[in-house]
Amino acid sequence: MSSKFTLHPDRFFDPDENVRKIARILYQSVKDLPIVSPHGHVDPEILATNQPFPDPAELIIIPDHYIFRLLYSQGIPLEELGIPALDGSPVEKDHRKIWQRFADHFYLFAGTPTGVWLQHEFSEVFGIEEKLNSANAMRIYDVIQQKLQTPEFLPRTLFERFNIEVLTTTDGASDRLEFHRQILESGWQGKVIPCFRPDAAVNITAMNWKREIEALGEVCGFEITDYNRFIRAIEERRAFFKSMGAVSTDQGVVSPYTHRLSPQEADVIFQHALKGQATEDEASLFTANMLMEMARMSIEDSLVMQIHPGSFRNHNQYVYRKFGPDKGADIPLQTEYTRNLYELLNAYGNDPRLTLIVFTLDESTYSRELAPLAGHYPAMKLGPAWWFHDSIEGMTRFLQRVTETAGIYNTVGFNDDTRAFPSIPARHDLNRRINANFLAGKVARHIIEMDEALQMIHALTYDLVKQAYKL
Repeated sequence: MSSKFTLHPDRFFDPDENVRKIARILYQSVKDLPIVSPHGHVDPEILATNQPFPDPAELIIIPDHYIFRLLYSQGIPLEELGIPALDGSPVEKDHRKIWQRFADHFYLFAGTPTGVWLQHEFSEVFGIEEKLNSANAMRIYDVIQQKLQTPEFLPRTLFERFNIEVLTTTDGASDRLEFHRQILESGWQGKVIPCFRPDAAVNITAMNWKREIEALGEVCGFEITDYNRFIRAIEERRAFFKSMGAVSTDQGVVSPYTHRLSPQEADVIFQHALKGQATEDEASLFTANMLMEMARMSIEDSLVMQIHPGSFRNHNQYVYRKFGPDKGADIPLQTEYTRNLYELLNAYGNDPRLTLIVFTLDESTYSRELAPLAGHYPAMKLGPAWWFHDSIEGMTRFLQRVTETAGIYNTVGFNDDTRAFPSIPARHDLNRRINANFLAGKVARHIIEMDEALQMIHALTYDLVKQAYKL
């Protein structure tokens, strides 16, 4: 039996009526502002080709590790969810069966941010008026499938319907950005820009590092045989990305450790890497040096620098070997910032030309290290609650631990960090509601006045992200 559901207009607000009343006013003041998405993982090909999404499973389940990691944790093999295997071994191809498995286990997502996002998607994007379950799975599948074949649900039409002002993708150093070029040359007015993420070229002990260096050399037009040529290649690619509209770079690192090597020291490590002989200690030093180099380059070319540290990537080696990276097995690490960022901040943290946005998966560092650092160094800003903490309680904890020490104006608003295109408005709406509720509590306790709260929620929703990313 299906049960009707509607999204409550006061969802996520405090049950105290005084706070809830203020939160309503604050939320209403920003709910229709354009979406600025400065960091995410949407495939630009979707918007370049503007082809209909294939089906509900391909759109919602298969690309979204937030969904299939939880299903996997409950014993559902990734093969049964249609996740492609690297060796081409058989996986489920019947997407209706995949959807049925998803619906059979939809109850697992209750109380999670994924559940909140999915309910918003079903209700607001697809107009579904009943909760997904085993019995109605195929009926809901057919409703979504039918809508996906209409012009109203083409990617560019949804982009405009979602009121997205700008969408930033994440792209490797050797990427030729052909789909971004296709978008630019199409005449479509949607703004989709790349972000320069050179992780594959910087992580010298990665399995495919040598292949990435060869690809980098090919796109630059010269062989990369030493560290100096490597730096030249990185600088040239940054310039190309900027010419294609990029405003930012991003570094995904295990540790935010920063340390300057001499060119000679860096080249010794680089030569070891070319021979496949680099050690983990050398890789750590090389990454620390490259963070210093990226900060230097950002001062010279004005690209905003982002650091995403503290993830033990591909923790589940069975899944990594069979299905590859980004399959929900990246686990947070305890992370230290005060000492690790010391060298970079003392070299560049006082320079007004640098914007350094730092993220964390280690919430304990918000109040102990990151807020005090961002509350002092002009160049440093705090990225929003990220990944596992991109949630109702996670966003609330972020605001509680950061605001008193750094203020909201040393943060950069919100980014959705999503691969699942239809979840973008759901994620931004959730963030706007959490901000409204947090500020409403401050007003109710007479810590800030209503006019200040209205200004602050507008900043958190729109102004800070535009300013920080120079949009």
